[in-house]
Amino acid sequence: MKPTALKKFYFIVFAIVFSTVLVVSCSSDDDGTSPAPVDSDNDTIVDGTDNCPNTFNPDQLDTDNDGIGDACDDDDDGDGVLDINDNCPLTANPSQEDSDNDGLGDACDDNTILPQFPCENGMANGHPCDGFDLMSHIPINVLGGAGAEGNDSWGWTDPTNNNEYALVCTTTGSAFVDITDPSDPVLLGTLPTATSNSPWRDIKVYNDHAFIVSEAPDHGMQVFDLTRLRNVTNPPVTFTADANYNGFGSAHNIVINEDSGFAYAVGTTTFNGGPHFVDIQNPTMPVAAGGYADDSYSHDAQVVTYNGPDTDYAGREIYIGSNENEVVIIDVTDKANPTQISTIGYSNIGYTHQGWFTEDMEYFILGDEVDEINFGGNTRTIVFDFTDLDNPIFHMDYFGPTTAIDHNGYVVGDTFYMANYTAGLRAIDISNIDAGIMTESGFFDSFIPTNNVSFNGAWNIYPFFESGNIVVSDINGGLFIVRPSN
Repeated sequence: MKPTALKKFYFIVFAIVFSTVLVVSCSSDDDGTSPAPVDSDNDTIVDGTDNCPNTFNPDQLDTDNDGIGDACDDDDDGDGVLDINDNCPLTANPSQEDSDNDGLGDACDDNTILPQFPCENGMANGHPCDGFDLMSHIPINVLGGAGAEGNDSWGWTDPTNNNEYALVCTTTGSAFVDITDPSDPVLLGTLPTATSNSPWRDIKVYNDHAFIVSEAPDHGMQVFDLTRLRNVTNPPVTFTADANYNGFGSAHNIVINEDSGFAYAVGTTTFNGGPHFVDIQNPTMPVAAGGYADDSYSHDAQVVTYNGPDTDYAGREIYIGSNENEVVIIDVTDKANPTQISTIGYSNIGYTHQGWFTEDMEYFILGDEVDEINFGGNTRTIVFDFTDLDNPIFHMDYFGPTTAIDHNGYVVGDTFYMANYTAGLRAIDISNIDAGIMTESGFFDSFIPTNNVSFNGAWNIYPFFESGNIVVSDINGGLFIVRPSN
């Protein structure tokens, strides 16, 4: 074949092959066949119809029907509260109401605990109130018997199951109440006084044990193993103490530093009424550890392992005593050599009674028990600046809305909770205390008859339960369990 003819032959073959490929290609396009469907998350739902195309969710659950599957929706129930902050993430509840403060909103909580008497129109079962519901009440005669009166109180949370217990002192002994369901409390039993009845009894807790003192003669310190409360099958029962410490007879009060495992009995007949140190690290084998007598009688105190702004005392064990006519600050780290740091007084001293640090330890909030009696006026609370423990200074006075006498007070976060005798429990906002501003944020009046100047009503409050339950021990009324209203 000639070269010209060969070239012509190859050209014809190439043209035929190209035309065939073009026809086949066009035929493939014309028959409607589409590319393979895409399923980015491999959940068998193709991206075009998948409500979470990049998140595996074969069930396609979409609680709020917004077209976005729950698996990739930041607000599954569409109530405007992001799931990460929502106490019912799958049930719409924009108000986030949680009556029992258990972290589950009422809208999805099958075990919501409701108060027996909510605070409505300023009243809860005849008690004036603002912002606090009355969950329940146990009268004083049930706790202490006929003719008994109430006094101090504290609380214990069982570390194994978070059950909560109110420990309530009376003139006749100590009562132990399961308040895990605050609307249906159970009196488990009582521990009678070690000797005789007394209007003054005090209780604190360390390492699942209660430590109880009284001004009853020769009473000493009772020790009670609180884990026994788990096994009460037929309440109420009468308990016996697990140990007794007799290094002192009577005592007005007891203070415990749970960080160090030391108790401080105050107002005893030892050490001129100053703190009597007791090592309670082995709770049922308390050991005398000395005392401090240089500043005379302590009526009450707080002892902390210091982590406040004064770096000179970081990590030291500091005792702040309310000593009738002044506040004393003592370094009690070395039990064999306690050392006074400073003292401070204030104007119109009636009876320097009890006080508590703010959580940052910058301020100390003090109650004077009889200044309302001696000088008149409304309830006064004195605040000191303790930024420099060597040089404490007066910061401000706060005056409450009634003339009632103030008793014990404690700080939780930005709230100062006060047992205000005839005016009951008062809650005071201290978030702006730096600027000299304290504002009452709520109250529950446990003593209905009056708010006058007398020793009736709320003796103590315990506001430290994580559930929000607050124990109020009332001289005349017994045990009140209250909670902030939602």
